[in-house]
Amino acid sequence: MIAATNNKGKLKEISEILEEFKVYSLKEKGIDIDVLEDGKTFLENAKKKAIEVYKFAKSNEGVIADDSGLCIKALNGFPGVETHRFLGEDATDRERNEYLINEVNKYDDRSAQFICNLVYYDGTNVIVGEGVLDGFISNECRGENGFGFDEIFELSDGLTLAELSSEEKNNKSARSLALNDLKKKLVKNNLL
Repeated sequence: MIAATNNKGKLKEISEILEEFKVYSLKEKGIDIDVLEDGKTFLENAKKKAIEVYKFAKSNEGVIADDSGLCIKALNGFPGVETHRFLGEDATDRERNEYLINEVNKYDDRSAQFICNLVYYDGTNVIVGEGVLDGFISNECRGENGFGFDEIFELSDGLTLAELSSEEKNNKSARSLALNDLKKKLVKNNLL
C-alpha cells in the first residue's frame, strides 16, 4: 500500500506499526502531488488526501493517508487542523513548539489531545481509523526521539513522546492507536 506522505517520521511510524505489510512512500512510487489540506476536520483532510493520491497513482494499490494534530484545551482546541501551518509553512518544529509553550504558560490548564485520523482508500472502500491521546503541554522542549510536537506533548507519566523509544512511542501515540484501529477494520473487511 502507499502512504500518502513524504514525512520521514510519519512513514517510519506507519511502516513499523504495519510491519507485516510493505508500505511505500509517495517518493518511492514516483508520485509528486501536494494535496491542499483545506478541510475543517482531520478526517476531511485525510480522506481527501487518500482519494487524490489514489487517483493520481493510477494503480490498484490501496492508499493510507492521515491528518493529525494537537488540540490544546486552554487555547480552545488550537492549533487543531492548522497544526503544521499556524506559523507558516517555513516555521520549524522548534519554533512552533516554543510558541505553543509560551501561549499555554498564560493559563493554568495545560491539558491537550493529540488526534490522528487515518483513511484507507482502494478505489471502492473508505475505512477510517482514529486515535486520540490525552496529555499535557510541557513547560519546555524535552527529548530527542520523534518529530513535530513530540518534544512538548507530555504523557501522564511525565515523559514527553520525544523521551520515549520508538517502540514505546509506537505503543502509545495517537498515530499508533489510529493505525491499530484501522488495521482491525481492514482485517474485519478482508482488505488485508
